[in-house]
Amino acid sequence: MQRRQFLSSLALATTGTGLISSAMAEPKTLDNASIGIKPIIPRRLQAGMSIGVVAPSSNAWENRDVEYALAVVRSLGFNAIPGKHLFKRHGYLAGSDVERAEDINQMFANPDIHGIFCIRGGYGASRILPLLDYGTISSNPKVLLGYSDITALHLAINTLTGLVTFHGPIAGQQFTTYTYQEFKRIMMEAEHPTPLAAPPEIAYPPGQAERHNRITTFAGGRASGPLVGGNLSLVTSLMGTPYQPDFRGKILFLEDVDEKPYSVDRMLTQLWLAGVFEQVSGLVFGKFTDYEADAPSFSMEAVMAQRCADLSIPVIRGLMIGHVDDQSIIPVGASAELDADAGTLTLLGQALL
Repeated sequence: MQRRQFLSSLALATTGTGLISSAMAEPKTLDNASIGIKPIIPRRLQAGMSIGVVAPSSNAWENRDVEYALAVVRSLGFNAIPGKHLFKRHGYLAGSDVERAEDINQMFANPDIHGIFCIRGGYGASRILPLLDYGTISSNPKVLLGYSDITALHLAINTLTGLVTFHGPIAGQQFTTYTYQEFKRIMMEAEHPTPLAAPPEIAYPPGQAERHNRITTFAGGRASGPLVGGNLSLVTSLMGTPYQPDFRGKILFLEDVDEKPYSVDRMLTQLWLAGVFEQVSGLVFGKFTDYEADAPSFSMEAVMAQRCADLSIPVIRGLMIGHVDDQSIIPVGASAELDADAGTLTLLGQALL
C-alpha cells in the first residue's frame, strides 16, 4: 500500500466511522513508501500565540490539576485553549478513543491554534493512532509537545507525514529553571547549531562534583542523521505496526521510567533482534529512572553496556531526556550530530521555521 493511499484511507476512517479496518492495519516494513519522506517543519513559537491543550492518553486525577496545566501554558506567555474533551475521564483514559483523537484532529485543523501541548502521558495514545487525520496534520504543520506515552504520537505522525514533533515537557508539570531555559532556547529562539539535552552547568564548591547527570560513553565516534525515538516501552510496542519508524541512518534516543534492568534488557534485546541497532547511525540513552532492581540483577549500566558491546556505532548515556525534573526537548525528525567522545548531541538542521 502506498503512503498516500494509506493516509487517504486513514482520513476516510476518521471522518467516517472513526475506525480503521483490519486490512489497513498491515505491518509497516522498512521497504514501504514512507522511506525518503521529506521533513515538514512547523512554525517557531512566539509569545502571544494560542496553544491547544489536549490529553491524548490518561488525564490528571482532578480538574484542578487540568486547570493547573492550563495555567502553566499561560505562564509561558501563550493563550491556553483547552480541547473540547480535555476534562473527560474514562477509566484510565482521558475520554473515549474517539474523543481524544477528535481533540487532536481539531487542534491541527484549527488555523487559530499555533501549537499543541499534551497535558500528560500515562497510557492510551497508541489506541488512537488509526483515528488521527494524517492528511490534515500534514497540511497544517504545528508544534506537538509531550513525552512518555506521547512517544506513540511522535513516531506515528513523523513516520506517516514527516512532521517534526517535539519530545519534551508536558503541560501538567512544573518547569524547573533548566526546563524553561531549554524550552525557550529550542522552541522560541533561533540558535544554530543548537546543543540538545546537555546536563546543567553547575559551579560546585571544592569537595563536590556532579553525581547524577554524568555522561557515559559506551562507544566513541561521531554520527549524524535524523532523530527518532522516545520512551523505550512505546518504541518497542509499535514494532511491527503501520507506525513503526524507519530506523535506517537515524540517531535513536531512548528513555524510560519504572522499568527494572531485566525489563530494559528485554526491550533492548527486542530491538536488537529486530535489527534496529544495525540500522541506526547512533544511539543515545537518556534517563532511566525510578526503578528498583531485584537481587540478583545486572545494573542498568551493565545492561546497556552488554547490549551495545558489539555495535559499531557511537553510543552514549546520560543526556537530559526522560522522566526527570530538569528535562530538555528533542525534535523528532530533525537532523542532528552525535559526538560520543565529547558526549554531545547537536541539532544541525532546522527544527522550526
